[in-house]
Amino acid sequence: MENQFFVDSGFLSPAALEKKHRLENDPSSRKNHMEYLPGMEQISSDICAKVMAQMESYDPGRYTARDVKAALEHETCSIEDFKALLSPAAGPFLEQMAQKARLETRKHFGNTVYLFTPLYIANYCENYCVYCGFNCYNHIHRMRLSMEQIEHEMQVIADSGMEEILMLTGESRTMSDVQYIGEACKLARKYFRMVGLEIYPVNTDEYRYLHECGADYVTVFQETYDTVKYETLHLAGHKRVWPYRFDAQERALMAGMRGVAFSALLGLSDFRKDALASALHLYYLQRKYPQAEMSLSCPRLRPIINNDKINPQDVHETQLCQILCAYRIFLPFAGITVSSRESAQFRNGIVKIAATKVSAGVSTGIGDHESKYTGKEQQQDAGDEQFEINDGRSFRRMYEDMAHEGLQPVLNDYLYV
Repeated sequence: MENQFFVDSGFLSPAALEKKHRLENDPSSRKNHMEYLPGMEQISSDICAKVMAQMESYDPGRYTARDVKAALEHETCSIEDFKALLSPAAGPFLEQMAQKARLETRKHFGNTVYLFTPLYIANYCENYCVYCGFNCYNHIHRMRLSMEQIEHEMQVIADSGMEEILMLTGESRTMSDVQYIGEACKLARKYFRMVGLEIYPVNTDEYRYLHECGADYVTVFQETYDTVKYETLHLAGHKRVWPYRFDAQERALMAGMRGVAFSALLGLSDFRKDALASALHLYYLQRKYPQAEMSLSCPRLRPIINNDKINPQDVHETQLCQILCAYRIFLPFAGITVSSRESAQFRNGIVKIAATKVSAGVSTGIGDHESKYTGKEQQQDAGDEQFEINDGRSFRRMYEDMAHEGLQPVLNDYLYV
């Protein structure tokens, strides 16, 4: 593909430069982001219509302190209560929300906190997402690990004591096809009790294949549920097709995956509406697939290489804390993951209130775990990172810190029989 050529060679060809300029400046040159491309499976589901109806009718400004107080007094949190807890009116009630969230967390999860680590196995991408460090027009060092390199990385991670891994790729079917990811899943099953995937959305039969290879759950970031904003941020590639991405978790569950995770990238659009839509996406699917494990993530935008095309809408820590507390009150059984995008101080605090899972020993680069885990000099090239992390604690340090906070670190709670 042309994109792979100019990324790897270190310059934009005249044709590529002209195409990039056209995509950025001429909306008519872009494909309709609501239309499926050939080969994309369409399923019959009412989940999207339910979520979008709630999000589009949501007016955060209409909720009052009385609505927030009522929501906090109710034993069960309704959708309307949840909307009130996400609203600006709930800001002064953050302490009360935190207390209620902590009670719900302890009731359903005790004092446990789950630890996992991500493993990026490739960073080639065929999408033009203006906020992402992996986007196909961003000149970074691209890399795809061989199976031998993947197994070496897994061995290093497993030797640290980690039992759950989340494997990630850039969104390129050409460079990271489903068979490649499946072989990586088979390797991961040798070393880890739990194997998650964060890859490009695929069809039901492909999710079924990946599950048979060893994958337990699938994470997909919708990025933003604002379809108008989505169109301006995703200018080319399969990721541009908004509805195909929305239905990814349901296709994964139809294929037999044990669990799915949801998220918006907070700061791309109205964060209150995106937080509402993310939670309702889980809420409605949970009722349709009650056997599945479901969780939410809450990433905020982080700096990336060569990024001058996005003006993020600020989401401050207090607002993030409000969202997480509202998530816990509304969805008491759902897992909540807080990534290394956030500071160590914030993560240490939020796991005692609402979050149940944190990443440790994180690298968002390709092929550099040995140097980061053991301190040895890097013996091979490493691919560039997707974004800058904030909390770089090792697995061992994270484990000790969680225990020091009075929590019980959990590496795995699932046994295959």
